[in-house]
Amino acid sequence: MPAQAQTRTPLDQLGGSIPHAQALPSQAMPFVGSPPPAGKPSGSAGPAARLPSGGQESAAADPHTILPQPPAGKVAIGMSARFGDKEPLIPRGLVWRVFADRPEASGAYPLVAEAADPAPVFFLSPGGYVVHVAYGLASVARRIVVGEESRREQLVLPAGGVTLHSDVNDKPIPAQKVTYDIFEGSFLQGRASSRPYFRGANSGDLIILPAGDYYVVSTYGEGNAVIQADVAVAPGKVTDTTLHHRAGEVSLRLVKIAGGEALADTQWSVLTPGGDSIKESINTLPVFVLAEGEYTAVARYDGKTYTKEFTVEAGKDGPVEVLLGEQVTAPSLDVQEGSGD
Repeated sequence: MPAQAQTRTPLDQLGGSIPHAQALPSQAMPFVGSPPPAGKPSGSAGPAARLPSGGQESAAADPHTILPQPPAGKVAIGMSARFGDKEPLIPRGLVWRVFADRPEASGAYPLVAEAADPAPVFFLSPGGYVVHVAYGLASVARRIVVGEESRREQLVLPAGGVTLHSDVNDKPIPAQKVTYDIFEGSFLQGRASSRPYFRGANSGDLIILPAGDYYVVSTYGEGNAVIQADVAVAPGKVTDTTLHHRAGEVSLRLVKIAGGEALADTQWSVLTPGGDSIKESINTLPVFVLAEGEYTAVARYDGKTYTKEFTVEAGKDGPVEVLLGEQVTAPSLDVQEGSGD
């Protein structure tokens, strides 16, 4: 079974709101400043002003062929963004901020306008500005100089989306049991970042990212069921990725007789064949998610230690019973207590 399966859907065809579209990492914001003054809208209705024809964008491709008449002393700047030079316009989920291009005495660049429309119109005084637009975790900035004439500006924001799911033997893993960390680069090609670009994503979430190569770490449960997969994010597309785990859920029980009641106040450890500790717990009935393979369950109860070897097969969940008669005497298996669940 391959490590993952992927399909792609045009991002501009998705309806509804864009989850994580407002998430803007601090490193993507080039300037800081105060909120815009109250009562200064990004656009308003008024007499229409038709722009001169021509330019790189046709009327059918640009939402600002006609702009509102600006107030006295202002100029109308119509903004829009697209996924690429030959990609569609971004229809929703954009966050726009306009900064003065000169800092204040404090060193901060004042924020003079903002909007959450797909194609806002900003009424600006002549001068220099930096326009910043964010779409999810993707963003781009452009410096513009406003003169005496209204005009339109269009930014290219190469962004795409990814949705993540996981399964075991083609059976979906419940969303609450799996999380994802997204890293820049390629795990398979050995050129991956060591710091997550996005941490703690949930199954089914639509994550908007700058177009490029990423790898995803899928963690199933709290044991060692962790797999990686490369994901390519294309501009204007949603990549739907399913990662295939090979793991099982194991519940541990210390009992006096087979099928008997689990003994309370038992401390548990799960070891690899080499003696490395995978997980520890102080619960009476702990449940571990483990990658398929061979393990040793170690139970400490009433000053004694008991053990049992067991095998985990992908998709096969069930209990592992350790009997009181199976006492461990080898010191190497008497592991130290650790923090439990």
